[in-house]
This record gives sequence, structure tokens and C-alpha cells, in this order.
Amino acid sequence: MGVVSIRVLVVDDDPLVRSALGLMLGGQPDVEVVGEAANGREGLALAGSLRPDVVLMDIRMPVLDGLTATRELHRIPQLQPQPPHVIVLTTFDADDHVVEALGAGADGFLLKDTPPGQILDAIRAVAAGDPMLSPSVTRTLIERLRSGPDSGRVAAAEGRLALLTDRERDVALAVGRGLSNAEIAGELHLSVPTVKAHVSRLFDKLMVTNRVQIAICVHDAGLV
Repeated sequence: MGVVSIRVLVVDDDPLVRSALGLMLGGQPDVEVVGEAANGREGLALAGSLRPDVVLMDIRMPVLDGLTATRELHRIPQLQPQPPHVIVLTTFDADDHVVEALGAGADGFLLKDTPPGQILDAIRAVAAGDPMLSPSVTRTLIERLRSGPDSGRVAAAEGRLALLTDRERDVALAVGRGLSNAEIAGELHLSVPTVKAHVSRLFDKLMVTNRVQIAICVHDAGLV
């Protein structure tokens, strides 16, 4: 049986960046670049027709920026119920960009100077359903969480978590601790497919689109 390729769409207004990413990814047996777009609007159109597994999305682009495009990507009817995973790839690691990108539904946030091997690891990780953040981005999130959420965020997070069953709450807490599906299955004595089903229900009940947002909700409620 042949290797199943991860279909990748590159969205960046810099043709040199698109070319470099295409060359880097093109030599991988398990990754296939299926399209390139120069702005968010073109990216949305191509995503709807090509149905990639992963989108590498720049932030600052003309016509439509990457954050808005990421948010709209999760609303395209033909891509539901499983829209492509998004990795925001940018030269900027400002705190507001990180939080806004994850809030928009991004599964990863990497800087463009991230080594090629780590970009490939990120693509493979998010395609498998695991978030991927660069070390500097992780530090940003940790500092945000350490600073403590305001009372409004606490109340909102607690209200959303109150909708969960006991088992769903256990899975949400485990996601908040950064455990993978396999690790959660081992800890809670569940099968991996059962954990995946619980995580899918968490997306619906907590009104989120990825595991990072589940973790942020758990942290905002002060449970991790």
C-alpha cells in the first residue's frame, strides 16, 4: 500500500515564500502541495475546491488577511464537518496575533524562520489532529495564562464547561494538560476512537474548532 499524502495548500502573498515552501514540501513522500494562493480570498476559493488537509496561512496579506481567512475557512459549507487544519506561518509573534489566530481556529502557529524539519513535523502533527506551536508561541500562551483570566473569561469558561458530562469534562481536562489522544485513552481507560469521539463532541459543546481552544477554555476556568 502506498503512502497516503497530506494535501497542503500554501497561502502567502510573497511568491518567494510560496516557492521555498513548495520546494521544501515537494520532496516529501507523505506531503503534496495541491495549490498556492497569494491572499486570503484566493486561499478560501482554492480550499473550497481542492479540499486540502492542511493550509499554511500567512497573516499579513492584501485583499483578505490570514486571520480573517482562517475564521471564514471554518464556515465554508462544503468543507464541513471537517475543515482543513490551519498552521499560521508568519514573521510576527506578537501576543495578540497568537491569541487571535488560535481563537480564529488555527491548529498551529509557527514563525517563518522555523527550521524546515519542524515545519514538516507541524504539518504531520496537525494533520493527525494534534496542535503544534513554536517554542516562542508556547511561551506567549503560558505567560497569558499565568497572568490570569479576567472575571468575564472565567465565568464564560465555567459556563461552557458546565454543559459537559463527567467523562467529557475528564477528557477536556486531559486536553488542557496537553495530552494526546493515545495518552488520554491510557489514562482514562478508553479506546482511542472513543477519545476522538469525546473530543469531537467537545468541539460542538464548547463551540471551538481545535484542541488549543479547549485547553484555553480549561485554563480560563482555572482547572489546570
